[in-house]
Amino acid sequence: MKIIIAGAGAVGTHLAELLSQENHDIILMDEDSSKTEHLAGGDYDLLIMNASPTSISRLKEAGVAHTDLFIAVTPEETKNITCCMLAHTLGAKKTVARVDNSEYTTDRYRTVFQSMGIDSLVYPEELAAQEIIDGLKRSWVRQYWEVHNGALCLMGIKLREEAKDLYSKPLKELCGPTAPFHIVAIKREENTIIPNGNTQMQLGDIAYFMTTKKHIPTIRKIVGKEKYEDVRKAMVMGGGDITVHVALAKPDNIDLRIIEKNEDRCKVLAEQLDNGDTMIIHGDARDTDLLIDEGIREVQGFVALTNNTENNILACLAAKRLGVRKTVAQVENMDYVGMAGKLDIGTIVNKKNIAASHIYRMLLDTDVANIRRLTIADADIAEFIAKEGSPITSKPIRELRFPEGITLGGLVRDGVGMSIGGNTQVQPGDCVVVFSKSGKIRQIDHYFITPNSSISRFISALKS
Repeated sequence: MKIIIAGAGAVGTHLAELLSQENHDIILMDEDSSKTEHLAGGDYDLLIMNASPTSISRLKEAGVAHTDLFIAVTPEETKNITCCMLAHTLGAKKTVARVDNSEYTTDRYRTVFQSMGIDSLVYPEELAAQEIIDGLKRSWVRQYWEVHNGALCLMGIKLREEAKDLYSKPLKELCGPTAPFHIVAIKREENTIIPNGNTQMQLGDIAYFMTTKKHIPTIRKIVGKEKYEDVRKAMVMGGGDITVHVALAKPDNIDLRIIEKNEDRCKVLAEQLDNGDTMIIHGDARDTDLLIDEGIREVQGFVALTNNTENNILACLAAKRLGVRKTVAQVENMDYVGMAGKLDIGTIVNKKNIAASHIYRMLLDTDVANIRRLTIADADIAEFIAKEGSPITSKPIRELRFPEGITLGGLVRDGVGMSIGGNTQVQPGDCVVVFSKSGKIRQIDHYFITPNSSISRFISALKS
């Protein structure tokens, strides 16, 4: 697949690095050579082009007429929209633009942008806010993701001493045919394990459970998190755009206290968030005395959302020392993601991964409803729709040979989520949840396509 990425900032560079590992033909465009020089001569299989993505002549030179996907993620919203329109007009099959206005992403305006040649819009701040809210609503869960409108859910849970009954037992004993959950991955220190029946969990693992909503209380009991207090009050450090979206979209039963050190920004926040359950505090949340004065010992959640990764991590550590159990940190520097996990920060939010998850959906040729790259585990999770006559529907799961590093987490049939076992027979129309090591998702998409389809032939050609 030929892909052009316009913008070599944090999101564009991260996407280019990830996609270059999957045998795509990648061109990364940016006018500023200083943003791309660290990629030159590196291990990434991509072409760097120092040129303006709004230049018609340079777009033609990049081969935009034969491009399968054009991604615009420059810092300027108007430039992203403009170059996507140009790319579409010049022949690009699909376009994606990063925007800074949440209004553009609503259903009301989707057709407007599609008529302009823009197939999809990405607003990472709004997506990050939803991830934070999901974390606050379940204080005992590191990561939470609903699959297929909530028919299934994925939970990443840190295993502590209270989960001792799960240790030293193979998963085939814990996740039998009648078990209400399936463990699809284990994060152990620096390694991500896609488990089999003989795998055993250990103290300190982050285990990823796939289950249905009705069994969430059962899993909470199994992992020993029943005494974890739910978040009713939360304190947020930083009053940026993500914070605003958290405040606007949070549940009514969670009160927020936002600490922002810029006085003018505090005034703006007071106007935007004029409600009875959000308090705006002018001050520096790195000041422990201020946190105590403002009642941090009374809150159950602390969220650090400044643009400084180090400050966010340190603030969460300070909050934990002051007794806050649930902490969330925005970690934009990928080098710090692993460290934040080791420091037991809690939920980690990374906008680059969130944007990549959205754009990855454009790369798969089957009917994929959603795909997401997990922040603290080297893994992807995707929803595939089984086609009539596809290999996945031909025989029970135990008789299908999937590539190493791939497992099935569950399926949704007629809107109802259910577990998958060796005897499960996938039916046409089923939505199947696939969990894989990062970069391996494309190795399974042909299982869900009718063998004689043009898409199947295209995928076979790519693999050859």
